[in-house]
Amino acid sequence: MLRSLNIADYMNPHPVKVHLDDSLAKAADTITRNHVSGACVVDADDRLVGVLSEIDCLRALISATYNNTADIGTVAAAMTAEVQCCSLQDNIVDVAMDMISKGHRRRPVVDRGKLIGQLTCRRILSAVSHYNDALRT
Repeated sequence: MLRSLNIADYMNPHPVKVHLDDSLAKAADTITRNHVSGACVVDADDRLVGVLSEIDCLRALISATYNNTADIGTVAAAMTAEVQCCSLQDNIVDVAMDMISKGHRRRPVVDRGKLIGQLTCRRILSAVSHYNDALRT
């Protein structure tokens, strides 16, 4: 059973971040350059204020192209503001089950509103793999 695994052991402590006032072009470049499907959006104090997915960027870029608009806008205009988060105290199995039920690939980890990491499906798979390997030995 995975009940003993800590989120801190499997989260990415340095998730890809963009800022509210960044241009979408810059944010899209950050996402593609880092080979991720989305980024955490933070304010000047590193407080999580949303997430920006590659789909959000694509939607804005396609709209700007369709409307023949040079300015595609800022992260603030395209991001998803209502974000499911978790904390270091949460149970990794419960977080994983919630991610599965909601179809989420990532979950920001916050402490008093500040972004401190991100838990992804890939990292949870690693936790399960390590746990299963330990059971076999």
